[in-house]
Amino acid sequence: MELIERQHFLGAPDFRERLPVINFVLPCYNEEEVLPETARRLERLLESLESEQLISPASSIYFVDDGSRDRTWALIESLSAHSPRFCGIKLSRNRGHQNALLCGLMSIHGDALISLDADLQDDLDIIADMVRAFRAGHEVVYAVRRRRDTDTFFKRFTAEGYYKVLAAMGVKLVFNHADYRLMGRRPLEALRGYREPHLFLRGLVPLLGYRSATVEFDRAERFAGESKYPLTKMLSLAWQGISSFTPYPLRLITGAGVLVSLVSLSMALWALALRVFTQDALPGWASTVIPMYFLGGIQLLGLGVIGEYLAKVFESGKQRPRYQVESICGLWRAP
Repeated sequence: MELIERQHFLGAPDFRERLPVINFVLPCYNEEEVLPETARRLERLLESLESEQLISPASSIYFVDDGSRDRTWALIESLSAHSPRFCGIKLSRNRGHQNALLCGLMSIHGDALISLDADLQDDLDIIADMVRAFRAGHEVVYAVRRRRDTDTFFKRFTAEGYYKVLAAMGVKLVFNHADYRLMGRRPLEALRGYREPHLFLRGLVPLLGYRSATVEFDRAERFAGESKYPLTKMLSLAWQGISSFTPYPLRLITGAGVLVSLVSLSMALWALALRVFTQDALPGWASTVIPMYFLGGIQLLGLGVIGEYLAKVFESGKQRPRYQVESICGLWRAP
């Protein structure tokens, strides 16, 4: 605690006199097809960074097995048995990518941690630039996609639209940034204080503040295996980001209620005018059924959104742990 307080007042550590320990954190879920190649490339990258005197030889690679059902954990154990560079954390059950990543960020030592996916779509060549930015004094370094040529039109349109919608709602995000980033020890300790069970790390990290930088990269095709983020999970994460960071949907309900009230008042005045000034006021189902369905739909939508927010309050009040570690392997160093 004393060290953290001193760093708070004195600023980020100065790495001119020593090389920083920078570890890699990779959440894994059923990645047996790609894991050997990922390990090979990362080990080669560590050797390159060490030879360039950018990182300490004590730097390591940590895989977090998020309850995989294939041989992912067996491969992680095999890697750690053959090389001290590799370590592993096995969660007791699948808790989702965000919780698995948080487990790594909160459990692993180091002057800085670099989080990335295990599927080799994140460009490893920019990590040297991320480390240089960190050593220059930037405590958070975001890897930002330069373009989305490899995405389908639907994914590109919805992803970029989502970032713009969140920005319009007041959520501070780094455009076209996911979870590929470097975080220094001070922001990592600050992140430890955020206890909400519904994680959206790409929204939480910018809230921490601290000096930051961005590095652009081009996302590659997946090396092997299948994506672990189908449309349903993407939509769930998208809603998580909205409902965890802004009450804007609740305000939309209020706006919709005011609008519906005005429309209903207009229809009532119109019906009254027909009754008083004309002979065209014929009884019919349209004037009754259409407003009834319209109002019913608005009410159900409003109750659904309110229910989502209440569910978050309910789950936050239980204060259940966000993950459970079953076992670890490798040359483990406490944070």
